[in-house]
Amino acid sequence: MSETYDRILNLKAIRSYQERPLDEADVERIVEAARWTGSSKNSQNWSFVLVRDRDQIERLAECGDFTAPVLKAPATLALIQERDGYEFDTGRLAQNIMLAADAIGVATCPITLHRDEDVARVLGLPKGRRCRYAVTLGYPAADAAPAKFGGRKPIGELLHHDRY
Repeated sequence: MSETYDRILNLKAIRSYQERPLDEADVERIVEAARWTGSSKNSQNWSFVLVRDRDQIERLAECGDFTAPVLKAPATLALIQERDGYEFDTGRLAQNIMLAADAIGVATCPITLHRDEDVARVLGLPKGRRCRYAVTLGYPAADAAPAKFGGRKPIGELLHHDRY
């Protein structure tokens, strides 16, 4: 199999990070890979807010219910759905960010921000924009381990042919 395929099968959310900040070159590589994510009709109706200020990180973490990784990470990339954007495209964007980060040694964790109005206020989003998802970024701590959710369901429980 290919390295890309293996990376997809082994991608894990990491919730424990080193305290050191991200290198600018790594941030640029991750955002560049994100920029090339496919989108419906190539609309690219997304943008990003890179949050590194500790006070702003704390405010952002208050916008979701399970945001401990945001508080632990040196940076969080908030994914902004622009006008006429699609949530499916935002999901594709998050996955590309996570795969690109993993390829260069940066750990990630996807985050859901549950309170739209709060996150819009915290990030200063213009009207018509939405931020429902974010991805934490950081170098994995020495003791970092992915969350333990068990294995995967058998393919027979997931794959249906021609009809459900």
